[in-house]
Amino acid sequence: MLCYLGCCNSIMVGSGCFMIYAQLHYKGQQFLVRKGEYPDFESWLGKNDCVCSCHEIPMAMTQRSSHEVKLFERMEYGGQMMALVENCPNVTDMFQTNHIFSCKVIGGNWLFFEQFNYKGRMYLMRPGEYTRFTEWGGLSAHVGSIKRIIDNSN
Repeated sequence: MLCYLGCCNSIMVGSGCFMIYAQLHYKGQQFLVRKGEYPDFESWLGKNDCVCSCHEIPMAMTQRSSHEVKLFERMEYGGQMMALVENCPNVTDMFQTNHIFSCKVIGGNWLFFEQFNYKGRMYLMRPGEYTRFTEWGGLSAHVGSIKRIIDNSN
């Protein structure tokens, strides 16, 4: 689904999950919206009412047992590899680093957050290979926390 909006004052999600973007062509700051009502941009954690593109996140690929991501401390899958199958509220505590230069999303959809405890700018990570942090839209290799996207609407 592709939509072009200038501004958005409210959102109602009937089912599923959607990622909305502050810029055209799925660029810029990202915000996850799930089933429910969002009466203003602050309710989806936006800084303003700018929503320029969005797409649905397929829920068929988000069952608990199917989530796995492999994290690498260097670009192009170099250095130490760290595997993750559960949420990680603090990457530094778990892996002694907060710099993830590349990754392979084996299963499920994930969110990378700049700060620990799922705060700050977020990045949608779909199944696939990312040879460097710029491929997922990251401004740097800094990742503070990582969370699985699970359909909680049922």
